Amino acid sequence: MRMQLEPATPSAGRRAWTVGVMCTAVGLVIAMVTIVNAALPALAADTGASQAEQTWIVDVYTLVLAALVLPAGALGDRHGRRGVLVAGLVVFAFGCAAPVFFGTSTWLIVARAVTGLGAAMIMPATLSIINASFPPERRGRAIGIWAAVAGIGGLGGLVLAGVLLEHFSWHSVFLAPAVLSVVLVAASLTVPTSRDRHPHAFDTAGAMLSALAIGAVVFGILRVADLGWGHGLVLGSIAAGLVLGGLFVVFELRSAAPLLDVRLFGNAAFATGSVSVTVQFTAAFGMFFALAQYLQLVQGYSALDSGLALWPVAVTLFPLSLVSSPLVRRFGLRVVTCGGLAVVVAGMVLIGRLGADSGYLALAVAVCVLGAGIGVTAPAATSAILDNVAPSQYGVASAVNDATREVGAALGIALVGSVLSAAYTGSVASATVLLAPAAREAADGSLAGALAVAAGSGPAGAQLAAAARDAFTRGMGISMLALAAVVVAGTLAAAALGRRKRRP
Repeated sequence: MRMQLEPATPSAGRRAWTVGVMCTAVGLVIAMVTIVNAALPALAADTGASQAEQTWIVDVYTLVLAALVLPAGALGDRHGRRGVLVAGLVVFAFGCAAPVFFGTSTWLIVARAVTGLGAAMIMPATLSIINASFPPERRGRAIGIWAAVAGIGGLGGLVLAGVLLEHFSWHSVFLAPAVLSVVLVAASLTVPTSRDRHPHAFDTAGAMLSALAIGAVVFGILRVADLGWGHGLVLGSIAAGLVLGGLFVVFELRSAAPLLDVRLFGNAAFATGSVSVTVQFTAAFGMFFALAQYLQLVQGYSALDSGLALWPVAVTLFPLSLVSSPLVRRFGLRVVTCGGLAVVVAGMVLIGRLGADSGYLALAVAVCVLGAGIGVTAPAATSAILDNVAPSQYGVASAVNDATREVGAALGIALVGSVLSAAYTGSVASATVLLAPAAREAADGSLAGALAVAAGSGPAGAQLAAAARDAFTRGMGISMLALAAVVVAGTLAAAALGRRKRRP
C-alpha cells in the first residue's frame, strides 16, 4: 500500500530534528517505568500508601502500556502517526501532572494508569515516524539511536529521580516529566507525519483481544514478585492470557483486515527480531533491578550515585548501536543476533560474579560487556521487525517491538525478584536462626530488613549485616545465571529461526 507523506521529502536537517524529538519522547516513556521507584519511600510516607497500593502505583503504568500499545499503533497507521503522538503526549502530561494536585494513593494509581495510556500512544508513533521519514538506506543509524535511547531510558529515569529528590519533594518526579511532555507537544507538531492512504475499518475485536491477552500475561508476571510463580492468580492470569492470545490469532487469521497480520511471525527475520527484543529487555531490566539494590544496600551508594554508577553501559551501547545496521548487511541478521546475545550472556555471567567486596572496576567492565551485546542486537532486531512489513503497517510493527520490550522487562524483573528472594532467604537462614521471630522474619524477608535489624542489634549486628550482604550477592549471582539461561534459550531460538527459508 502507498502512504500519504508530507508534500516534500524531509531534508537532512529536518530528519535529524525528527530523530531528536522522537528519541526524547521514547526516552521519557521508558524513564517513567523506573522513575517512580526512587520516589516510592517518600511518596508512601507522605500519602500513607499501603504496600499493595505502592505495588500498583509502580506496576499499573507498565500494565496499561503493554496492553494498549498494539491498538495505539494501529490507530496511528489509520489516522496519522503524528496526531496520535501529539494526543499521547497530552494524555501523558495530564497523567504526570495529576499527582501534584491529587495526592491520595488511589488517585496516584489512576494517574499512573492514564500516564500508561499516553505512553502506549507515544511509543509506536515515535519509531514509525522515524522509519517513514528516512529512505531505507539511511534508516539504520536513526533506528540505532532510537534503540540506544530506549535501552538506557530506565537508567536515565533513576538518575533524573535521584537529582530531583535531592533538591525537591516527591512531587517533582511527576511534575518534571509533565513539563517536558508539554514541550514535546510543541516540538512534535513540526515533525513529518504519515498514515495508510487506504485504511481498512479498525479491527475493534482484534484490539480488545490483544489488549486482554497481553494485559493478562503481564498482570500475571507482575504479581510473581508478591505471590510467587506457583500462586493460582499468577498461573490463572498467564493461562488466561495465553488462551486469549490463541483466540486473537484465530480471529486475525480469519479477518479480512486484521489489526496485526499474525502471518508476519512466519517471516524468519520478523520472528527473530521479536525473540531478540524480548530476551534483551528481560536481561536489561532484570539486571537493573538487581544492581540498583546491590549498589545501595551492599555497596552503600545513594540512589543518585547508584544510577550514575551504571552509566558505563552507554560507553559500548551507543557506539555499537550506530554500527549494528552495517554489521547486519555484512554478516547477516542471524550471525549478528546470535553473536550479540552471546555477549549479553557474558555480561550476565560477569555481573553474577560480583561480590560484597568487589571494586567498581569489575562492575563497570561487566555492564560495558552487557551494553555491547545490547548495542549490537537491539537496532538489528528493531530493523528486522520494521523492514518486513508494508509501510502501511509501520505503526503496528512498532507496537510489536514495544510490546515485546514491555513483556521482556516485566519477565526480567519477576524472574530476578523471585530467584533472588528464594536464594537470599535460603542463604541467610543460618545467620538469623537465633533471632526473635519478628526480627528473623524481617531479616529473612529482604536485605533491607536484615540491615534494619542489624542496625538495632548493637555490636552483634555487624556479623548479621555481613552475612546478609553475602547472602544477597550469592542470590544475585544465581538470578543472573537464570537470566543468562533465558538469553541462551533466545539465542538458540534465533539460530533456529535463521535457518528457515525467509518469506517475503
